Amino acid sequence: MRGVDLDLFDFDYDLTWMGFFLDADGTILGRYGGRDAESAESRVSLKGLRYALEAALERHRQARLRCTQTGEGEEKEKQPRTVEQFPAARRLPERACIHCHQVYDLRRESLQAKGKWRLDDLWVYPLPENIGLTLECDRGDFVSRVAADSPAHRIGVRAGDRLREVNGESISSFADLQYVLHRAPAKGTLALSWLHGEKTRKEELTLAEGWKKTDLSWRWSLRGVDPPPWVRGDDLTDTEKKKLGLGPRQLAFRQGPFVSEPARQAGIRQNDIVVGVDGKKLELSERQFGAYIRLNYRVGDRVTYNILREGKQVDAPLLLRGRSAP
Repeated sequence: MRGVDLDLFDFDYDLTWMGFFLDADGTILGRYGGRDAESAESRVSLKGLRYALEAALERHRQARLRCTQTGEGEEKEKQPRTVEQFPAARRLPERACIHCHQVYDLRRESLQAKGKWRLDDLWVYPLPENIGLTLECDRGDFVSRVAADSPAHRIGVRAGDRLREVNGESISSFADLQYVLHRAPAKGTLALSWLHGEKTRKEELTLAEGWKKTDLSWRWSLRGVDPPPWVRGDDLTDTEKKKLGLGPRQLAFRQGPFVSEPARQAGIRQNDIVVGVDGKKLELSERQFGAYIRLNYRVGDRVTYNILREGKQVDAPLLLRGRSAP
């Protein structure tokens, strides 16, 4: 990401792939990409990419036509905003590669140094499902499902409808909609324009506080947030859980061969099975458990991990440290 204009190539930096459709002047005509916590590929397809490309070409034709008719000129160039400008980037070697997810890391570290970072800053690029919409993968502006009593459902959007604009931005892909949702307020309204049959409808849906929250456990940048759980391993299979009398969705993972120093001091051993924290039986995967600790606890908190060892329950009190703590 060195030297990349962050104002132009503004996207979810935790993704492994993202596509931009631009004209020769650097105007973005569309975006393609995105994922959810379950899969890196379920929200993209070759047909969907072609569909978004064709929509971008049509926007390009319309923009050229408007430019010819109005005589609009080019905007003056501005100094690009790059990742190297974050003060936290100065700790990196001069020629070190800066990966996409490090944009989030360096931004967070710079804000933390100023005392301006908040936990809410983690909620980026919410899913369309957060407002009740599921989009078709191959036609990214068509609605395949609307959750009952969701914000989208309450204003009249229905399965089979076609999105036109959201907050004034044209939509032809999952990425287009996520881009708008990322910039929407944490609480307020969102303007939608869509086709219901042959009729164009326009309404504003209400965004309740907390609407952006979703499963962050897949995000690489989350690993830089303290405190880490200090335990890590593989989830038990459904069969293994059943033998232990655990439900199929209940937290249960086996501590791996590398036992961290904080975990070792708490008495945790290799092959211990973590089934809860502070007496709470959670329905989480091992990966989601790591996110749960980071989102709900702070450095210096004392927690009690509930573990199974050779069929017996053992409680292991652990002090949550930051990654840089001795």
